[in-house]
Amino acid sequence: MGAAATAGSVREALGGAVDALAAAGVETPRLDAEVLLAEATGWERARLVAEPEAGVPTDAGRRFGEMVRRRLRREPVAYILGRKGFRSIELAVDRRVLVPRPETELLVELALELQPARVLDIGTGSGAIALAIAAELPSCELIATDTSAAALEVARANAERLGLSGRVEFVEAMLPLEPPRLDLIVANLPYVPKREWAGLEPEVTRWEPREALLAGPDGLDVLRAAIPAAASAAPALALEVGIGQAQAVSEMLFEAGFVTVETRADLAEIPRVVWGRR
Repeated sequence: MGAAATAGSVREALGGAVDALAAAGVETPRLDAEVLLAEATGWERARLVAEPEAGVPTDAGRRFGEMVRRRLRREPVAYILGRKGFRSIELAVDRRVLVPRPETELLVELALELQPARVLDIGTGSGAIALAIAAELPSCELIATDTSAAALEVARANAERLGLSGRVEFVEAMLPLEPPRLDLIVANLPYVPKREWAGLEPEVTRWEPREALLAGPDGLDVLRAAIPAAASAAPALALEVGIGQAQAVSEMLFEAGFVTVETRADLAEIPRVVWGRR
């Protein structure tokens, strides 16, 4: 019985993919190629490193080739895989929602510090923030809103798959019409200035939902509208902001009646979360 057909070795598959991805301007060509090959083969990345001469099965090679072609069009790896890890949970993601970012985890960390009983997540998207809080703070009740019905379909499906449907109420709106007593509102709302759009990576401009990112000339239009409304609904409000926006958003919170306003920096030391407390 002959040896099983292969599509070349792991070394060959990765080498060709890394070169092509690098030429296409992908920032992390080696990492992306390894992640996609691991997905295509069902092998751990550690095995790819340990066994560079292993033969890639033909079917896996075809799957890998299609994934690489998608990545060459600068489709985000998370959309190609159909999932993205966020803190302790894994979320299904597609073009209806943003890919969850590590900096957004700061909002979850703040909620864990404050130990609120009831939280409202505005602009929930994939459900990342609300579902992570639900998973890590079992005593907390959550409401998650979004103005996109398509995004809420993704969020509800994630809640169901994670066994958290009974913990999070989803509402198609910016704010619930009659929100219950809340302890904290968290929000990752659009904050990209229109003038910066053309300079963003193709992974963002070609693939992610524009309405979840753009927010007027200075990126603050949505926050200007949301802060006054949210201020009357909870004693604490935490917002993710873009680079250079922390001071302006802090002033908005003071004007909305928050007595104490603080910022939290991400791993790059960029002020990324602004939160206020009455």
